[in-house]
Formats: sequence, structure tokens, C-alpha cells
Amino acid sequence: MTALPTRVAVVHDWLKFYSGAEQVLEQMLAVVPQADLFAIADFLEPRDRAFLDGRLPRTTFVQSLPFARSKYRGYLPLMPLAIESMDLSGYDLVISSSHAVAKGVITGPDQLHICMCYSPMRYAWDLQHQYLAESGLNHGVRGWMARLMLHKMRNWDVRSATGVDHFVAISKYIARRIEKAYRRPATVVYPPVNTDYFVPGDAKSEFFLTASRLVPYKRVDLIASAFRSLPDRRLIIVGDGPEMAKVKRAAGSNVEIMGWQPIDVVRDLMQRARAFVYAAEEDFGIAVVEAQACGTPVVAYGVGGATETVVGERPFRPKPVAPTGVFFEEQSTESIVRAIHALEGDATMDRDACRASALRFARARFRDEFLRFIQARWDEFRRARG
Repeated sequence: MTALPTRVAVVHDWLKFYSGAEQVLEQMLAVVPQADLFAIADFLEPRDRAFLDGRLPRTTFVQSLPFARSKYRGYLPLMPLAIESMDLSGYDLVISSSHAVAKGVITGPDQLHICMCYSPMRYAWDLQHQYLAESGLNHGVRGWMARLMLHKMRNWDVRSATGVDHFVAISKYIARRIEKAYRRPATVVYPPVNTDYFVPGDAKSEFFLTASRLVPYKRVDLIASAFRSLPDRRLIIVGDGPEMAKVKRAAGSNVEIMGWQPIDVVRDLMQRARAFVYAAEEDFGIAVVEAQACGTPVVAYGVGGATETVVGERPFRPKPVAPTGVFFEEQSTESIVRAIHALEGDATMDRDACRASALRFARARFRDEFLRFIQARWDEFRRARG
């Protein structure tokens, strides 16, 4: 095989938290350590910067806009212009790491562009109506303005997809969304999970756990509400975000909201939890796999990436595979409560099955699959150019 080029650019949407997309980015940079890193903006806190290994991302004008650190999403209409302003003409291989606009970087005919796609822009496509309703923008003049903006973003999103030579999807679910939005095939490479760090603990407790950013689509308020109706069960919520007040209103006295916690605290809670509860329609869901790596079963919404990472009750479980969780059928408190009862009544779930399920997504597996994919595409590209 031909060696990968030395002139490689990796383009990420924006850097704000060390979450799922950033864990993928970290391992991508390990595969192409020679790469220069670009992002719309970089607002990472010092505690979250270690994964960049000293890299200083090259950013755009969005970095300097008023209140961008806290209100960067409000500049979404300007982000296509920002991403297209990046000059990547000096690179042979461009890898975009995209859930919003990164795939829209402009490349030429002598550059190979591979997109690691976490999702087509979810708030502009099939989740538009949910996004508008949760943001209070589903009526009135502001609602019409938001719909017009999202219409323009969809048009740009489709046009910019033509500049991608190859799509990589983080799940079969996302591959189907890419096909639906862009009419393009995608190769699935599942994201990396740190199964060397997230390992089973020594003992279990009786509390349930959920951990995520408190943003609307995660539906943490539903989980809190479900446990309000289960007063004899204890729930711990880890995470922070704009939905904090809503989650607090939904929670009962048996729900402890811890806010943001360092990774060692999250791991300890995952190791000791009775089960991990997750209510989002997730693209993949790294936290769900981390919990299983700790030997903890999962109660999850049975749509999206969770159906590929959790071995749940039928119709999702192919007998005789040991289950690692229970799915609920709809995003409602009643459905979550039924799933909690079902999990408590299923004695077939054990630590070893959960751990084995998680090991399918180890970091080394990701690095190997991603490297082989970009190497094969680079070889094809070089041959086609003669």
C-alpha cells in the first residue's frame, strides 16, 4: 500500500466539550498524527484539552464574534461561510469530522476528502420539527424565520455533500440517514470506546444512573419524571446544560442531580449502578457502551444507534445471545417505567455479557478499521490520478 500523505488536514465542527465526537476525533488524530487540525471555533476548557496532545486548532472568524463562547450555536447561519473560508489548498488528504458543517470545506480535484459523519445536520433534517418545538420556534414570525434559515441550511447541506469523496458513518442508523439526506452510500466504522478505562468494578449498588449533556434531544427530563413515579428507586443524574432547570422540575426527592463530574467519578458511578438509563434517539451513544464496559446493563430507547450497541429484548435480541439491556418503545415516562420493571424481572443479564458486548467497540478496533479505510481510499485515489 502507498503511504499516507504528509499533508493531511482534519476539520472538526467546533470544540466546546470532550464528548462523543471529540473521542472519535482523538483516535482519528492518533491514526494521522501528521495532521493539522481546523475547527470553526475552539472553546475547550483547560481540563478538556489533553486529548489534543498539544495541538492548537486553526479557527475561523466565529471565534471572535460577540458572546460566541456561550452562544456559538446562535451563529449557525454564518457557519457555512466560516467553513468555506478555510484555505485547505495545501493539503492532499482532508478528513472532516462532521455533525453540522465541517464536511462543507472546499477541496479541489487533486485532494481526497473523506468525511467521518456523525449525522446529517439533525436539526435541519428529520428532527427539525422537534428542534423547533423544543426551542419555542414552532409558531409566529420567529418560527417562520427559523424555518427559512433551516431550509437554506438544508440546501447548503445537500450541495456541500457533493464535495465529499467518501462518507464514513458511525452506525448503520446514520448510514441510512446519509443515504436519505444525500443519496450517498457510507461505510460504517463504529466509534471508539475506552474499554481499557471503563472496566467492571467490585460491587453493585441499587441506584440507577444516567449521564449526558442536558440538552433537549437527550430527554433527561423524561427519565427524571419516570423515577418520580418510582419513589422507592434512586436515580443519579450526571451532566449539565441548558435543560438543567427543566430536569430539576421533573425530578422527585429520590433523584440526585450531580451536574458535571470528572471522568473518574462517572466511571465509579457506572461501575456501581444497577443499570444505566438513556432516553435519547442517539446516533451511536458512547455512554451506553461505556456503561456496558463497566458490566452495567442498559435501559434505552429502542431507536437509532442503541439498537446496534445494546443486546436487548426481542425483537432486537437474536436468540440465544445473552441480553445486555431492555429497550422501551416510546419516549414517555410510562414506557421508561415499564422497561425498568422488565429489567428488574430479567435475571439473565450479567456483567460478563455486558462487558463482551462493549468490547466490540474498543479503541484499537476503531484505529485499525479507520486506518485501513483511509489507506484503501488513498490508494484508489493515487491510482486514478496515474
